[in-house]
Amino acid sequence: MSMLQTIARRALRPSLARSFAAPSLTASVHTLPDLPYAYNALEPYISEEIMTLHHKKHHQTYVTGLNTAEESYAKLSGDSPATTKEKIALQAALKFNGGGHINHSLFWKNLAPAGQDGGKLESGPLKSAIERDFGSVEEFKKTFNTKTAAIQGSGWGWLGYNSSLKKLEIVTTPNQDPLISHTPIIGVDIWEHAFYLQYKNVKPDYLNAIWNVINFKEAEKRFAEVAT
Repeated sequence: MSMLQTIARRALRPSLARSFAAPSLTASVHTLPDLPYAYNALEPYISEEIMTLHHKKHHQTYVTGLNTAEESYAKLSGDSPATTKEKIALQAALKFNGGGHINHSLFWKNLAPAGQDGGKLESGPLKSAIERDFGSVEEFKKTFNTKTAAIQGSGWGWLGYNSSLKKLEIVTTPNQDPLISHTPIIGVDIWEHAFYLQYKNVKPDYLNAIWNVINFKEAEKRFAEVAT
């Protein structure tokens, strides 16, 4: 099993992790997943234009880059210094594009229209754990937004479950690095392509708005899988 496959299985729910099969020399392994809602379904909090470009252009670029990098890696054989050097050179592309595919596949399921499940955190294990670990839901959101807005450049803000300490923690990752140290419960993309067309450079406005479309039911499922 490759490093990328191991990361995928830890970061994603089982159904999505199964898509990370061994690299193929004849066919693309990874494909762009469909959104579980229409491109305009998250308005007014995330515009149709942003969602269309984010999904069709940015995520597709990661998928394409990942397939290209894996296919190039699979063609390398032998243990000569030159081959080893080529394998090492491909690690950056595998990490960046693989992380982008993992993170965005999780992100789309992380969102839901406000008129449906978006923004609604019902009483249950996840809400209780958030109140236990952060004091209140509002304090959690405030702390999450503060830490995520402080990311220098591009990256992701996460509510992750620390299995060693058995608690929820807020962590950030740079660029497209997937969350490895924790199990991701909620992830928020803080790359400019996720918000700039609508919110310009005002990250706090984007972060405040996105809670109206966070799919807490999906987050509850992820939490239940690791916290039981």
